[in-house]
Amino acid sequence: MKKKFLSAILCAAMGVTMLAGCGSSGGNGGDSSQSASAKSDDSGEIYMFISQPEYADAIGELIDEYKKVAPNVTINYETTQNDYPTLLKAKLNSGETPDIFSSTSGKEIDTYKEYSYDLTGQPLTETMLDSVAATMQSPSDGNGCYGVAIKGNYFGIVYNKVIFEECGITEFPSTVSAMKDACEKISAKGYQPFTTGFNEWWVFKHIWQHFLDAAAKDAGLSTSDLIAKFEKGEAKVSDYPELYNNYFDFIDLAVKYGDEKPLETALDGEESAFGTGKAAMVLGQGAWIEADCLSINPDLNIGFNGYPVTEDASQCQVISGSDQALHVNKDSKVLQQTLDFLNWWYTSDYGKSWFTDVAGVVPPVESTTESKYEIIKQGDELSKTNGTADLAICYSTDSWHQSFGEIMQGYLAGTTDKDATCAQIESQWKAIDGAQ
Repeated sequence: MKKKFLSAILCAAMGVTMLAGCGSSGGNGGDSSQSASAKSDDSGEIYMFISQPEYADAIGELIDEYKKVAPNVTINYETTQNDYPTLLKAKLNSGETPDIFSSTSGKEIDTYKEYSYDLTGQPLTETMLDSVAATMQSPSDGNGCYGVAIKGNYFGIVYNKVIFEECGITEFPSTVSAMKDACEKISAKGYQPFTTGFNEWWVFKHIWQHFLDAAAKDAGLSTSDLIAKFEKGEAKVSDYPELYNNYFDFIDLAVKYGDEKPLETALDGEESAFGTGKAAMVLGQGAWIEADCLSINPDLNIGFNGYPVTEDASQCQVISGSDQALHVNKDSKVLQQTLDFLNWWYTSDYGKSWFTDVAGVVPPVESTTESKYEIIKQGDELSKTNGTADLAICYSTDSWHQSFGEIMQGYLAGTTDKDATCAQIESQWKAIDGAQ
């Protein structure tokens, strides 16, 4: 699957027919003021504006398949990544709310709740996994269902097993010291230990959350409670060695043993470096890169594991959960058509198989289909044997994550030292999410 890294607009002519099992009233079990004002019709135009361009082709296939079900509705699909939060808010402020839009799940649900249709009672909720449904509820009151997910997910380090074996590394380095030793061995054999993708702000949040979980655990706190302390200005990065020492040491290690120009390397560069066998490990990514890497080299022997965050190997855990939500505009002029599309996606045989067979992701719905992707299969096994760490990114907003990534890019560029970087992290955490 070739991914699109620039804004892409994919349009398909589609129409709506009544779907088996999908109610035609458009009402829901939530606020009666949100009852659907639009009736199912034989035409309509749905505007879908979301992040995650790595799924552009897969969603294109989904849209094409829905065309067979509903040939007279147009789905205008647009996707972008780096500037998505800013662009979305500009659309909302101008009154041009997309019919379907995305955000991080968890805390971001409340950020966009006033624009979002409560999907409670829709057929799609009957197939949605309970763990996914929990991240789609309003954190402020624990009620409602304000989104659906393109995917469940696994986060961790993707690595090349063949390179590890050639370098004499028989076990994944699950401690800080073991990872440093592994980098030296890999480099000595002429390979690049890491490819990092630090050109993109969201890569940093995927790495940071592993160290944040360890910091919370070692302090006897839940991850959400630790984040709340930062939001209130009651914590400093230097209070937690897992963050102040281990996280920054890991970033420094990644730069030392990573891409020649780390701030110029994005997702496509990571996939190229890993797929061609240049780099042994990929940082900041997960199951979504496997199909692209295999398209470069179908014989890749892919491994997957957590981040070594301390000297305690048991804390090297993958993270699982559904980190992204797709919202439905509650005031959409094509509300019923939009609901029909999402209900078909989550309840039809094709829609449910799409997650594993086309997108290659962890299904957010009940499914008996076994994934063909190694990252997902190994993630499943690791979660059973080692447990999983908390999906920490869901406790913060995209606005905070983007600011954090940009602060870290400044650190890599040398414009700020570690202490100044930590001070910026603390002040922005309080200013952005603490103000909510």
